[in-house]
Amino acid sequence: MFLLHPPQVRELTLFSSMPASLRRPERSAWADANRGGAPVDSFLEGPVFDDQGNLYVTDIPWGRILRVDAQGEWSVVAEYDGEPNGMKFLNAQTLLITDYKNGLMQLDVASGRVTPYLERRNSERFKGVNDLVFDSSGNLYFTDQGQSGLHDPSGRLYRLRPNGQLDLLLANVPSPNGVALSPDEKVLYLAVTRGNCVWRVPLLPDGSVAKVSQFFTSYGPSGPDGLAVDERGRLLVANPGLGYLWVLNTRAEPVLVLRGDPGSSITNLAFGGADRTEIHVTDSTHGQILRATLDVPGLPLHSA
Repeated sequence: MFLLHPPQVRELTLFSSMPASLRRPERSAWADANRGGAPVDSFLEGPVFDDQGNLYVTDIPWGRILRVDAQGEWSVVAEYDGEPNGMKFLNAQTLLITDYKNGLMQLDVASGRVTPYLERRNSERFKGVNDLVFDSSGNLYFTDQGQSGLHDPSGRLYRLRPNGQLDLLLANVPSPNGVALSPDEKVLYLAVTRGNCVWRVPLLPDGSVAKVSQFFTSYGPSGPDGLAVDERGRLLVANPGLGYLWVLNTRAEPVLVLRGDPGSSITNLAFGGADRTEIHVTDSTHGQILRATLDVPGLPLHSA
């Protein structure tokens, strides 16, 4: 990649680390499949803020939804038989969860009750749903990653309309992961983890997609994961294999690189703070939340 101006490089700082009382250094079915059976005490993903400034994150191997308040104090909101990943709010009291094991689930944050939202498509189980985003009309875009990759480019991108219609937009993706929309909602950005890139997916007026292209190419052992967009249209890309958070301009040129400590796995991010300029990032390797302040607010998130 040729850059006329090298990007600025900054370090992410620690906001809060999961307390030892919540860590489980044990084997799990998730770790057996994804970490070679090594004990994994947690694996954080899916950060999202509520209106009161609380940060919610998922802990995939232990089926937990955790809340981190503004002072960095942790609590367990729910624990159930699942592998939760991405989250967005359906409304002020309900989180929608992409659960690798169960499909789309919903959580009442007051009671901690988890119930199905969309478990199957035409009676067929999903491969393993991963992340999600709503547009301003209430359409839900979500990825179905499973174990797809360059050896098996069969990952999917779906759109669930408010009337319940489920559209399969893409079925040839080698590991679809994070999703984000451009400010005008005419383009969807799709993280393709095992292809080590981000796709640009034009959303056409008739509901179809066409001329899907590769927008950004990364490198390293594990490619792009969570995505977000700011009000200037810049794309933020969490890259776990590098421990980076890329900030890309509209030409896909890195203008800023935010780095975690060596060995960090930067999996996902969320804009927070009163003016949405504070980004909070999940470092899944170390079970902690990192943060930085940017000069451009993130786009507000929509709900159903």
